[in-house]
Formats: sequence, C-alpha cells, structure tokens
Amino acid sequence: MGFGRSSSSSSSSALKWLGFVTAVWVQSISGNNYTFSNYSGALKSLMNLTQLELNSLSVAKDIGKAFGILAGLASDRLSTPVILLIGCFEGLLGYGVQWLVVSRTIQPIPYWQMCVFLCMGGNSTTWMNTAVLVTCIRNFRRNRGPVSGILKGYVGLSTAIFTDLCTALFTSDPASFLVLLSVVPFAVCLTAVFFLREIPPSTTSDEDNEESKYFAVFNIVAVIVAVYLQSYDIIGIKTGAFSIAFASILLILLASPIAVPFHAFIRSKDHDEQDVEGRIDEPLLRSGSQIEVEETIVGAAAAADNELPPSLKPLNNEEVENHGNVVTTEKKRPVLGEEHTIMEAILTVDFWVLFVSFLCGVGTGLAVMNNMGQIGLALGYTDVSIFVSMTSIWGFFGRILSGTISEHFIKKAGTPRPLWNAAAQIIMAVGYLLMALAMPGSLYIGSMVVGVCYGVRLAITVPTASELFGLKYYGLIYNILVLNLPLGSFLFSGLLAGLLYDAEATPTPGGGNTCVGAHCFRMVFIVMALTSIIGVGLDLLLAYRTKGIYAKIHASKKGKKSSGNLR
Repeated sequence: MGFGRSSSSSSSSALKWLGFVTAVWVQSISGNNYTFSNYSGALKSLMNLTQLELNSLSVAKDIGKAFGILAGLASDRLSTPVILLIGCFEGLLGYGVQWLVVSRTIQPIPYWQMCVFLCMGGNSTTWMNTAVLVTCIRNFRRNRGPVSGILKGYVGLSTAIFTDLCTALFTSDPASFLVLLSVVPFAVCLTAVFFLREIPPSTTSDEDNEESKYFAVFNIVAVIVAVYLQSYDIIGIKTGAFSIAFASILLILLASPIAVPFHAFIRSKDHDEQDVEGRIDEPLLRSGSQIEVEETIVGAAAAADNELPPSLKPLNNEEVENHGNVVTTEKKRPVLGEEHTIMEAILTVDFWVLFVSFLCGVGTGLAVMNNMGQIGLALGYTDVSIFVSMTSIWGFFGRILSGTISEHFIKKAGTPRPLWNAAAQIIMAVGYLLMALAMPGSLYIGSMVVGVCYGVRLAITVPTASELFGLKYYGLIYNILVLNLPLGSFLFSGLLAGLLYDAEATPTPGGGNTCVGAHCFRMVFIVMALTSIIGVGLDLLLAYRTKGIYAKIHASKKGKKSSGNLR
C-alpha cells in the first residue's frame, strides 16, 4: 500500500511539471496575435488598403479574442485537451487562408472574408491561453505570480521567436512567416494534449519550496532565451550558416525545460521511498476545496497571532447564528478573496476598476504593436522587424519579472499587486511622450518601454483576478477581462490611430495612402499618454480597496510557512 502511494506521488509530481513544460511550449507559439506587423504591409499592398482599412483588419484579429468568452465557458465543461484541440484547428484554418492569399496561391479574397479569417486566427489563441492558464494556476495555486509571469512571458517572447526564426530561415518572407503561424502552433498543441491536465496542487511547505526552486529554473531559462533573441537582433548577421546555427540553438533552449519533470520524478521517487513508512496514514491527495478550507484556517490563526484588526481576518461565505436549539444560515454576498460567480464578480466596483485600468494599459499597447510597421516607416526605418522583436522581448521581461517580484512582496509585506500596474502605467505614459517627440533613437526606447509595461499589465492582472474573485469560475472571468484586447484595439488602433494617420497621409497611385514624418502618429501618442495617466489613478484606487485582502493572503502564506516548519 505504501509503495503504491510512493509511485503515485512520484508520477503525479512528474506529470504536473511535464504539463507545465508543454504549457510553456504552447505559450511560446501562442502570441501569433501580436505578429500582425510582420505581414500587414503585404496585405496592404495586395489588397490596396488605406491605413484605416488595414487597422480595421487588425481590429478583426483582436475581435477574435472577444469570442474568448466561449473558451471561458468551455473551461468549466470541457477537458483541457479538448480546449487545446479546438484552438489549434481554428488557428490552422485562420492563418492558413491568410498564407494562401499572401503567397498568391489564391486571388485576394473579399475584405469581409479576410476579416473573418483574421478573427479566427485571433480567437484560436484564446482557447490555447485559457487551457494553459486555468490549468496551471489551479495546479500551482500557491505560486500564481510566477506561473502567470512565466507563461505570459513566453507569450511575449513568441513574437520574437517567430520573427527571428522566420528571418533566420526565410529572410523575413511574409508568406513563409504565415506558414509558421499556421503549422507550428498546431503541432505543439497536439503534443500538449497528451500531458497538460489538472493535477492536485501542493499540500506541504516542502512542496511549495520545491515549486519555487523549479520556477527559478524556468525563469533562468526564459531569461537566457530572451537575451539570446536580443543578441541575434543586435548582431545583425541573419543569413547563411550563422542563421541555421542560431535557429538550432534556439530550439535546443526551448526544449531544455524538459529536464525539470525528469528531475522532479527522480527526486520525489527517492524522497517517497525514504519516507514511505511515515506517510502510510497521511492522505496522498486532497481536493481543492479541502485545501482552500485549510488555507483559510491557517490564515485565521496567523491573523489572530498577529493581532490583525477584524476587517483583515478571513471571512466565511455563510454566517451561522445559534438561537437555542435553532441554527439559521444566512447567505451573504461573497467578499473579495472568496469564490465569485461571474454575475457576483461583475456586480462589484472592483471588477470594473480592474477592467477599465486594464483597458488603458493593453488597449494603448496594442495600438503600438498593431501599427509598429507604419510607425517605423513613418520615421524613416525600412526594416521594422527589429522593433517588433524588441517589443516582444522587453514585454517578456515585464511579464516574468513582475510576476515573480509581485509574489515576493506579497509574501514579504502583503503589497497589493495593483500597485505594480500603477507603476507600469506611469512609465508607459513616459514612453508614449518619448515617441511623440520623435527624437533620434526614441523609437528604440519607446518600443522597449511599451513592451515592458504591456507585459507587466498582463502578468499582474491574471493572478489579481484569481485572488479577488476565486478560481472556480476563473476561466470565464479571465476571458471577460480579455475583452479589453478587442475593445482596446478598436478604440486605440482602429479608430484613434487609423483616423489620425489617414488625416495626415497622402493618397498613393492605385489606392491606399502613406505618411512620412513624426507628425503622422504624434497626436496618437499624446492621447495614449493621457489615457495611461487615467489608468494610474484607477490602479491606485484598486490597490487601496484591496489592501485588506492582500494582508490576509500575506498572513495565510506566513501561517502555512510557520506550520510547515513545525512539522
């Protein structure tokens, strides 16, 4: 009996980490929604589009994320493999048709049809992201910040991975680039189908410490990949044997995290064999509800020991009063930190403060990413792929660092995560003003700043939503927040950037238009800087309103660590 439990424990640990490795691979190829600038010029010339029409295509791509609500609903009803399969087949069709058009295999299809296939391509990533994020945050619920940072970080890197691989192997050919967007995500998701699934989360402080060590390994590998990609962009040698060697080493680096589940299996097997006698009477696995109850009890004890005020002590969803022999139970609206249904969540002020502040950050950031090709050309750069890649790489640093750092400060001092969003918005506003000034080199600095801050917004908002509104309906709540991507794209990219650019541009023979000079996007950047300032105010408000729940999370983590040391 003991040896059976030992084998089960070892397999469970290894399978959980193997699933996380495949999740990292899925995220490494699921940022194709941010690569539009790499082939938008080909679509514009082939279809004779104005900038407003081209930006409307990018909006159609982002509208695909609005249908991510379907993925959110499905996440509570369908298994992770099924959700992944839906995403990969939809992406194969959406990007496959775009490849047929750009490669001139077929004649350009009507504009509305192209919008549909761009929408499908954009929607495919919502299924992939939902499957990965919901599953992994539930598997590693005690380390939500690092999980979000690593997974969202690789989404940011995926744009640079696709861009640099295409540059190395196909000299930035738009048609070849779309082949990669069609086939590679399909193949990777088929691999993840066999390994990514929900596994019971950690139950002891030793397991928590082990998770932290493994996440540190993932962080180190991710940073090496990011620095490697950035070095390739800086060196500038992108042809011949050097490019083949670059692509080969990159693939090896991306595959290297597979060592973690092997190490976890060997380590947990040895540990279980040593301690099997002491574990015979201990339940191997506990349900998620049991874990949450135990965490609440520990949090209450820690709160009492530290003499926290009553407002900061863990609250129950039900209040029981004993009147003699009669016990009555009164159902109360859940408070922050408890499980919320979707209706309970959207009826709170905090949800909408988070929603609008998220819009201010990701909406303006998307406008820069979608228009990076035209921004670069307007400022006199003939090759804009480096800016696309830099935005991706620095977005990665913003995601991975903010996830880990915010988790550290919650454990250390109970610092509310929204404070990091506020800091990112301030820096983002400065970045937009730099690009509006159009000084020499400002586009390099601006692309880095916008990338970092956009990454922070994504990595911080993901765990924040789960901490405020719970994990039970997290898939749907997450995808409602993601509605900010198509909404922001429509407002800031489709309308703001498209209309203001066309107002400054001059028509070109055969249709379409063009604009050269700093004035083309100056007003766009100024408006987005002001929007970012609004976001700062909302983030500070949310940080103030949620300081109590983060104090309780801090007390809970501290209490579990103390009880783990006693054991």
